Amino acid sequence: MSSHLIPAVNSNDHIMGDHKAAVELLEYGDYQCPYCGQAYPIIKAVQKKLKAGLRFVFRNFPLSEVHPYAFNAAVAAEAAALQGKFWEMHDVIYEHQSRLTPEALFAYAKKIGLELDRFSEDIQKESLSERVESDFESGVRSGVNGTPGLFINGLKYNGPWGEEDLLEQLRSRLK
Repeated sequence: MSSHLIPAVNSNDHIMGDHKAAVELLEYGDYQCPYCGQAYPIIKAVQKKLKAGLRFVFRNFPLSEVHPYAFNAAVAAEAAALQGKFWEMHDVIYEHQSRLTPEALFAYAKKIGLELDRFSEDIQKESLSERVESDFESGVRSGVNGTPGLFINGLKYNGPWGEEDLLEQLRSRLK
């Protein structure tokens, strides 16, 4: 643990789980990052095991210089959020991480049942790009220098994030 603190989670964040949960896991993630791809099923498994004890928050941290599709994937997830399907898009993107072309993102939008004309308009909105940039900047200010950038109850977590290690860290904070 380091002393880096994240900006407080608020109603603009993408939150899954009970807002009163004892433990909060926040990820600054990049949709094209192979490590985030590895963390995705681990976080899903941890959520399943901790149930109501865990609140998961996702913020965008596209490392655009090394992952050319990451920013557009983040904007696509934000566009899905405007139709109430952020988590569905988040999941389908991570589950098909090797295909993040604009055509693929539209195919995923269709697959999760988005209204495609609206999606097409929404992904062009400046406000969504600004949202992704704002998440990224908050990550930089919080000391995130790679992905996944994990925080537990507001403190940067630099330990191992294999399922057992992460579960142990999270459970120790439930007590």
